[in-house]
Amino acid sequence: MSARLDKITPFIVMDILRKARSMDNAVHMEVGEPDLEPSPRVLEAYEKAIKEGRFYYTEAKGLKRLREAISEYYQSRYKVEISPDRIIITPGTSGAFLVVFAMLMNEKKRLILSDPSYPCYKNFSYFLGADPIFVNVGRETCYEITPEAIRDVREAGSIMVSSPANPTGNLYTRHSLQRLIEAADEKGLWFISDEIYHGLVYDSRECSALEISDNVIVINSFSKYFCMPGFRVGWMILPDKLVRQAEIIVQNIFIAANTPSQYAACEAFDEEHLNRVKTTFKQRRDYLYNALKEVFDIDSQPEGAFYIWADVSRYSNDSFDFCNRLLQEKAVAITPGIDFGVNQTNRYVRLAYTRDLEELKEGVRRIREFVEELS
Repeated sequence: MSARLDKITPFIVMDILRKARSMDNAVHMEVGEPDLEPSPRVLEAYEKAIKEGRFYYTEAKGLKRLREAISEYYQSRYKVEISPDRIIITPGTSGAFLVVFAMLMNEKKRLILSDPSYPCYKNFSYFLGADPIFVNVGRETCYEITPEAIRDVREAGSIMVSSPANPTGNLYTRHSLQRLIEAADEKGLWFISDEIYHGLVYDSRECSALEISDNVIVINSFSKYFCMPGFRVGWMILPDKLVRQAEIIVQNIFIAANTPSQYAACEAFDEEHLNRVKTTFKQRRDYLYNALKEVFDIDSQPEGAFYIWADVSRYSNDSFDFCNRLLQEKAVAITPGIDFGVNQTNRYVRLAYTRDLEELKEGVRRIREFVEELS
């Protein structure tokens, strides 16, 4: 087996999910999967596509109608004009990451990542034979990579930023995002913006990297805000000079995204439904943050996504053991911080508010009971 594959770590949260699903009474606060259904229009379109026998391949770039709908969405939401020709539909964001990383990375052009961050970033990087460059972030930097942090970095070719971020829920301001994009441009780095949690921002407005520069790569998906994780449809928006190369890679790696799912995604831009989704997750965030801020040390109320990033060091400095015991003793599933890096992550856990309020309340009750028994 290739030595580079030895560096790829398990996705711990999926192991926890498997264990939790074997229990009859588990409270699920581990996986970042929305429990809400997509718009009824999505389900109707999916059923219609199946009944009409739409099982053929679309072109590699994806259904033109869907790319046009995404283009219109960016014009409406962000006031930026994006040609549908610059949009490529992928099997979730994972497909987009694989294509983009394959284009941009090698052992001399490595990817800059924050630590902590979504684990698949580094694992895709290892898979392609390029060790990422980690920048430690924390409460002192608002979990942001700063321009100063990348100024002296060598052998980098790109930088990845997620805002709102998994696992922390932090949101880059427009000013901080602009400064970082400008710093990346000065160093000749490609700027990759993972915007999968856009729409799930509760007290302000998120800024797309495309509002700042046209020479960036944006990756997004219908999995989170649009509540379509199992449909496996994402997209990437590329500068013109990268589009053809990306299309060729798509043709060879996965040919095209799922066709009925693409037709369903055309109907996902249902503002009334999306507003209900956002309102529901905001209510859950407000409840869970207020319920846990005295139990754990939480750096700040998360601004977006659907996670609480909590410091449990008053009870344990082994987040993996803490989560395992909580699951075994109280049947509450949460994710250890070590899934997201090594920078103080042994002290942190991630809790997802992707279940209804009653289940979250039961989870909090069991967590309180658990930590009281530890004290």
